[in-house]
Amino acid sequence: MIRFALFGAGKIGRMHAANLAGHKKTELRWVYDINQATGDEVAATFGARSCNSTEAPLSDPEVDAVLIATSTDTHASLIVESAKAGKAVFCEKPIDLSLEKVNRCSDQIKNYDVPIQIGFNRRFDPSHRKVAQAVQNGEIGNLEQVIITSRDPEPPPKEYYLVAGGMLRDMTIHDFDMARYIAGKQVKEVFAKGAVMVDPEIGKAGDIDTAVITLTFEDDTMAVIDNCRKAVYGYDQRLEVFGSKGMAQAENNFPNNHKLYTESGISGDLPLHFFLERYDASYNQEIREFIDALVS
Repeated sequence: MIRFALFGAGKIGRMHAANLAGHKKTELRWVYDINQATGDEVAATFGARSCNSTEAPLSDPEVDAVLIATSTDTHASLIVESAKAGKAVFCEKPIDLSLEKVNRCSDQIKNYDVPIQIGFNRRFDPSHRKVAQAVQNGEIGNLEQVIITSRDPEPPPKEYYLVAGGMLRDMTIHDFDMARYIAGKQVKEVFAKGAVMVDPEIGKAGDIDTAVITLTFEDDTMAVIDNCRKAVYGYDQRLEVFGSKGMAQAENNFPNNHKLYTESGISGDLPLHFFLERYDASYNQEIREFIDALVS
């Protein structure tokens, strides 16, 4: 039995708590949130203890692992504290918005022999994995292009994008990771072009809401990423790989695949609207594999 402490009990933290509660090899022992009432409520829901600081969970010898789902600016310090306490660490992306702080975190934890995983959940999506396998198994021949579309259903609240570090570090970071995961190669060149096409307020805050990014890998294979903060039809998540022998695609997920064909046209459901719905399976699978790594 792997006993967890959860730091952060917002939307993502609550989802992780539910996934831990549903796993036969885990126990959620502690919940901490800066909002005590939120932490109390999630702890009560999943049979854990609530606390008003991280000190009690980190000093608890029965806690094996820490799941960090707090605000980004706390990730690096909590990773270091957890590693020093001898706890395995699963931390939501990113480690920090500052590369200097990320490197400092790396230096501080390198001598601690504890497993650490960062939550890039899209690697664990079943459809994305099948596309990756088509590349790895040579089913599409030599990889020549990766095309990733990632569009949100609506812009985030102002209070979120003011502290999120910009669209490229908040949203596109998943696509950067996916491109490298799919290609299995290192990137040597990046070209990005951004614009404000959705919400002028985002531009006033110094950010962008629309972007196209081209990545060139070490062997000149290319990936194209297109992002937008608003797709009126839902959460648009598509992936395509093209090679010398063919192509593989991962399409959007829908509430159901029913389509109606009549003389007036074709109709069906819109894509799933929220990222927690679209990537429910991948969030669950990434935790399962983290737990399996700890058990093995």
